[in-house]
Amino acid sequence: MSVLKFNELNLSSEVQRAVRELGFEETTPIQSQAIPIIMQGRDIIGQAQTGTGKTCAFAIPAIEMLEDTDNVQVLVLCPTRELAIQIAIEFKNVAKYKEKVRILPIYGGQSIDRQINSLKKRPQIIIGTPGRVMDHMRRSTLKLKNLKMLILDEADEMLSMGFQEDLDVILQKTPEEKQTVLFSATMSKNILEITKKYQKKPEHIKVLHKELTVPGIDQYYIEVREPFKLEILARVIDGNDYGVSLVFCNTKKRANELAISLQTRGYTAEALHGDMRQNERDAAMSRFRKGDINILVATDVAARGVDVENIEAVFNYDIPNDEEYYVHRIGRTGRAGKTGVAYTFVSGRELFKLKDIQRFTKRRIVMYEPPTLFDIEESRMGRLLKRVVDTIEDNSYVQYATYIEQVVDEVNKNSNKEISLTMLDIAAALLKMVSKQKAEPKPMIIQNLSKDKRKQHRRYRQKR
Repeated sequence: MSVLKFNELNLSSEVQRAVRELGFEETTPIQSQAIPIIMQGRDIIGQAQTGTGKTCAFAIPAIEMLEDTDNVQVLVLCPTRELAIQIAIEFKNVAKYKEKVRILPIYGGQSIDRQINSLKKRPQIIIGTPGRVMDHMRRSTLKLKNLKMLILDEADEMLSMGFQEDLDVILQKTPEEKQTVLFSATMSKNILEITKKYQKKPEHIKVLHKELTVPGIDQYYIEVREPFKLEILARVIDGNDYGVSLVFCNTKKRANELAISLQTRGYTAEALHGDMRQNERDAAMSRFRKGDINILVATDVAARGVDVENIEAVFNYDIPNDEEYYVHRIGRTGRAGKTGVAYTFVSGRELFKLKDIQRFTKRRIVMYEPPTLFDIEESRMGRLLKRVVDTIEDNSYVQYATYIEQVVDEVNKNSNKEISLTMLDIAAALLKMVSKQKAEPKPMIIQNLSKDKRKQHRRYRQKR
């Protein structure tokens, strides 16, 4: 089945707007297949792993099919509190512009009294772990007589964690005339028994991750809050002297804004996204290949045509919404047998997504501490001195020695100082002049630095 764009699905304007803000341009394979079937009211068995976009595959139709009542209409069961929280966040993101949609996660480890008070506000969508859901059902604080849709997410995990009996109790106490949606990475005998017992002629959809690898690429993550991302991006690029970089954003608006911000800082940067005309995209790519642009800021869909062998670093300015997108993104560096490097900016709950990415890629992503201004200055001076040494080694400086001798003789002849000027003084003065020709580094934001790095930065500022 071909991949669809979200505007090709029969979705409300509110959900379309929310999806655009989330940065989704095209559906993932599981979304392309599952959303239309679920919206028809049919039962499905979705065989899909974490990272395939399956949460939105059931969240979007569940929200679109809500009726204007105060009853619990959708129940999502999942194995862990962490997953319940993540699913609730995605539901809230999709329902952002839908009025009067109330979503409540319930799970163990949280105050049950607080949950009871929240249930009194009559949410339409409940996302919970089996044990806590059953607890509320026993207390009659959760009533499911008007349930329209039941979603079992990661059903195989729930069974492996011993929730078989709880699931049976919950399923038996839900209305028979309801839609049942089941997602599982594997199809064990126990899963098949559940589908036979509780589903009506389910459509079986199977979408599994491709085997994707990312050899030869050093992978790092940087914990940084949103207001500081631009500053950190600039420091990592400057500190490592990256010549050609590819920066990924999740939305077209974001790519435009970041490209403009980088331009105002003196970088040669351009955006690449789906709203640009084809000739504009071709022109931007041509400039990037020629080296007229050092930084290309792209969305996932637009970057599919990016095939440049000398990309030194890839930056996930926004963490991707899908693990496969992550692999496609960082695979733009480290080509033609070269090594590459990728950085992913994360904060807060995005660390959960980072863990999913590590599980999928089977590679550890190492924490990276951005360079300070002191580090950047030291690195830049080191590169400059290396150029000096290279010039000395190829003897291409000899013709200039006469000029230096003339300056030394002239200054010493006219100077009243007791200490004579030396060649070292001239070399140091020239080095200062050359280094000052480059733009001064921007003032750095030090809130995210360790204490040692802060002290180092302050010493550097005092020296200056």
